[in-house]
Amino acid sequence: MGPPTSRVRSSGAKSAIPATRKAAAKRKATARRIKPADLRSHAAAVYSGLLSLYPDAHCELDYKDAWQLLVATILSAQCTDRRVNMVTPVLFAKYPGPPELAAARQEDVEEIIRSTGFFRNKARNLIAMAGALVDRHDGQVPASMDDLVMLPGVGRKTANVVLGNACGINVGVVVDTHVQRLTARLGLTTETDPEKIERVLMDLFPQDTWTMLSHLLIWHGRRVCDARKPRCGDCTLATICPSAFKV
Repeated sequence: MGPPTSRVRSSGAKSAIPATRKAAAKRKATARRIKPADLRSHAAAVYSGLLSLYPDAHCELDYKDAWQLLVATILSAQCTDRRVNMVTPVLFAKYPGPPELAAARQEDVEEIIRSTGFFRNKARNLIAMAGALVDRHDGQVPASMDDLVMLPGVGRKTANVVLGNACGINVGVVVDTHVQRLTARLGLTTETDPEKIERVLMDLFPQDTWTMLSHLLIWHGRRVCDARKPRCGDCTLATICPSAFKV
């Protein structure tokens, strides 16, 4: 079920826009508006542009199987992937699977995951989630949205991460803060609710691209389209982005 553990990491976008093109990109972006009739072709151009920048985009949480990714994703709430990747090796060394974690003392789990923030609630959910896997699924992570969202501490976003990356099943699109920000800036949707954004993206993009789409948007949000100060002058999507040079 799980993917290979070693992956090639990308250092970011391949190249910045040459200085001679920046002024032209700024003029085009300033005048551009995405018409509803053009939205699907615009979405295709966005995907193609991002894929050319980040062909090896992937989930940046370290994991070996669906169980480890499920735990890591729960821990990643309000926490960086880098921090989670520092904590999970210690956690999995002590609690390698659902049976061990289900029997853990909460204070022991809290001590290990303290640096990820909200550690009391996360520890409670992790232990309860592990117990539910043991009781309902023979200690295995179920490969269905309906079963996953019934687990303690697991919502649709977490389920999408596990299904898309560990199980290879495109059920939906992961909508985190980066995806929310970029879909608005790129003119893909004016929706602000994550579930509504997800529905728009599922309609605009082919199903077999849904998992990769979230990775591409997240990678671009982390590397170029920063929340506070996006680097539009270095962005190769500036010519098709209606928000370029305006944020």
